[in-house]
Amino acid sequence: MLERIHLEIFTAIKEHGTLTKAANSLHLSQSALSHSIKKLEGQLSTQLWKKDGRSLRLTTAGERIQTLADRVLPQFSHTELLLNQISKGEMGALRIGMECHPCYQWLLRVIQPYLAHWPDIDMDVKQEFQFGALGALLSYEIDVLITPDPLFVPKVDYIPVFEYEHRLVVSQSHKLAQLDFILPEQLSDESLFSYPVEPLRLDIFSQFLNPAKCSVKKHKYIETTEIMLQMVAAGRGICALPGWLVDEYSKSMPIKSIRFGEQGINKQIFIGIRKDEQKLDYLSDFIAQAKKTK
Repeated sequence: MLERIHLEIFTAIKEHGTLTKAANSLHLSQSALSHSIKKLEGQLSTQLWKKDGRSLRLTTAGERIQTLADRVLPQFSHTELLLNQISKGEMGALRIGMECHPCYQWLLRVIQPYLAHWPDIDMDVKQEFQFGALGALLSYEIDVLITPDPLFVPKVDYIPVFEYEHRLVVSQSHKLAQLDFILPEQLSDESLFSYPVEPLRLDIFSQFLNPAKCSVKKHKYIETTEIMLQMVAAGRGICALPGWLVDEYSKSMPIKSIRFGEQGINKQIFIGIRKDEQKLDYLSDFIAQAKKTK
């Protein structure tokens, strides 16, 4: 009984708020839209929405259909895009989701040679994800997930592309700068700068401070890597970043990185892709390019 047009109607009403605007967006008359839903309600023997003043409120049955629409329609759009590109002899599109704030500089080095080799590939990079991009990958909003903290699920393959050490960053004049490694209690009087991510998802807390039941004096969020490192270089506080990134910035800034404990915090960057697309040439080549880019 359910057809794609029903899902599109529910999504249009959710987006536009009224029957008239929803009908216009779908190039239907309002009466045709209403008739389609009334016919579906008759087939299902249940009401799908109720009027609440000038707006519409979904019933429990209507909410179930809306949930289905949110999940299925992006997959329709994605598959149609791929089929259209195949019919035109094009290779595809690559939408990348980032769960790694400091990895953008690394990604730029991956993208440049990749685009030169795949001139017909469209690319988009979405950096708004702090965590939660796995849902976007599974719902076909993105095609590739870059993360240092994979959540393993049956429908996604995670490919490790390079290893790195997560390190403490201080100014060259900081009292800790001459140490080979630091202990958790040595950070108790420090001001920590980090990206706007909850502390439990930050390695300096989850793998270093929290196990030792230690903390820092202050914790402040800064969104951009450059500003964060400027603050550290000025002696305003400390931060924690991948060692390879600190090495790049230390060439032009008075900063130094220090190991967390004697063993350090060792990490990997992973690329996550949907299992049913792992054999696509342009995806496998992107992964190969990422593996050889340090």
